[in-house]
Amino acid sequence: MGKVTGFIEYQREDAPKRPVAERVGDYREIEQSLPEERLRRQAARCMDCGVPYCHTFGCPLANRIPDWNDMVFRGQWRRALELLHATNNLPEVTGRICPATCEASCTLGINAPPVSIRQIELAIVERGWREGWIVPERAPRRSGKRAVVVGSGPAGLAAAQQLARAGHDVVVYEKADRPGGILRYGIPDFKLEKWVLDRRIAQLEAEGVVFETRVEAGRDVSVNYLRRTFDAVVVAAGSRVPRDVRLPGRDLAGVHLAMDYLTAQNRRVAGDTLDADLSATAVLAVARHGRAVPTEAGVNSGATARRDGTRRIIAGGPAHHARTPQAPGGVQPAAAAAGGAKRRGGLAACA
Repeated sequence: MGKVTGFIEYQREDAPKRPVAERVGDYREIEQSLPEERLRRQAARCMDCGVPYCHTFGCPLANRIPDWNDMVFRGQWRRALELLHATNNLPEVTGRICPATCEASCTLGINAPPVSIRQIELAIVERGWREGWIVPERAPRRSGKRAVVVGSGPAGLAAAQQLARAGHDVVVYEKADRPGGILRYGIPDFKLEKWVLDRRIAQLEAEGVVFETRVEAGRDVSVNYLRRTFDAVVVAAGSRVPRDVRLPGRDLAGVHLAMDYLTAQNRRVAGDTLDADLSATAVLAVARHGRAVPTEAGVNSGATARRDGTRRIIAGGPAHHARTPQAPGGVQPAAAAAGGAKRRGGLAACA
């Protein structure tokens, strides 16, 4: 623990955001970063708990959060990066779009704002890229084994990198025209600019991972082929099957499912020419049990529509299903809408 009284002396300071009037006019990232000295003060707020709930319960990756917080406070950024990469292949992604359940689990959050873990995580990995510490890590020897990964989303990329570093020959099949899965076509650029994804994919390619796009496993290549050709098959494919609803007007023009809308808009931002106009009158983002509620996909769709010039956006759903963030780092529909939001009973209207 770097500073015993840090959580008493320092208040939480969130990363600054670009002004609303500026950011709704483009698809560049919203968040900015704090200067190094202020980041070190944020890391000093970590209490190095005897039972670090952020690490043991809050983080699905079991990131060693107290350890790299301590290294940041001490100015040992390269060691912090090593600790971060020990459990996370894509910290520049999670540092941008993770809902930060670690912060909701932070012990300090019981009676004070939690440690700004996600912000520190992102600062560590971006420092690593700037300093040239993140380089391809090719396996010192080859195993002679071949592995295929079906899907190139976050799980597929992480699996492919770990397999390649173990010395195996790795092929990744992706049915879309570019690798990245939901990171490429489901997350808008104002949350995750695609050069961030391309930078990591280039590292994987330098480590020997081969990406084959426009290949759909089960249709373009059979399961039998995969089993005959490869020693191991990793299925890391996400579900693109939407949850539809039966509502009056569902069949009207301009009503789209959220993932169809987001995929088309991300392609447009990437410079692709679209065959069909997916300008939205309404976007459906349906959560579990078929209820139309403000979900992450719905929030992303609303913020995307705002940047496309939509004047009035309403994210609707039953009031008792509206999401309430439990920590400053949590996913907040109003904040993600980027143009601001006003709650009206069970509806959130994004200005």
